[in-house]
Amino acid sequence: FQVNSENSKTIWNTEEVPEGSEYDDTWDPREQPEYQILFKQRVGTEDVFFGMSRKDPSTACCEDIVIKIKLPETKNSDITLDIQDKVLDLRTPKKKLLLHLPYCVDSKNGKACFLSEEETLEVTLRVLREFDFINFS
Repeated sequence: FQVNSENSKTIWNTEEVPEGSEYDDTWDPREQPEYQILFKQRVGTEDVFFGMSRKDPSTACCEDIVIKIKLPETKNSDITLDIQDKVLDLRTPKKKLLLHLPYCVDSKNGKACFLSEEETLEVTLRVLREFDFINFS
């Protein structure tokens, strides 16, 4: 039995703690909003009419994830949104959503738009997969 000399009080290695667990507060009484996860891919005429690229309709060929979150009776200024590589954390005074994303995303370059007439927040995130530059270039 060896004790780590750097910090003997540490019981977890950083690699053992799942990403987003710092947001996971089960005691929070706020309701989870309805949401939808959609996948989006960029296609051109060479894809649609000629089938020249290697893209197919599967999620493996999609470049973006679009998350639509229903937020009735919410103002744009009430929304707090935090995006990590695999976690979306949304908070409003009445709703809370902690969503573990199916793919790693570019957390620095996403786009969010609140559609006030539909009372929906639409978040678009670029998917980061290891070999996309080979498969779809």
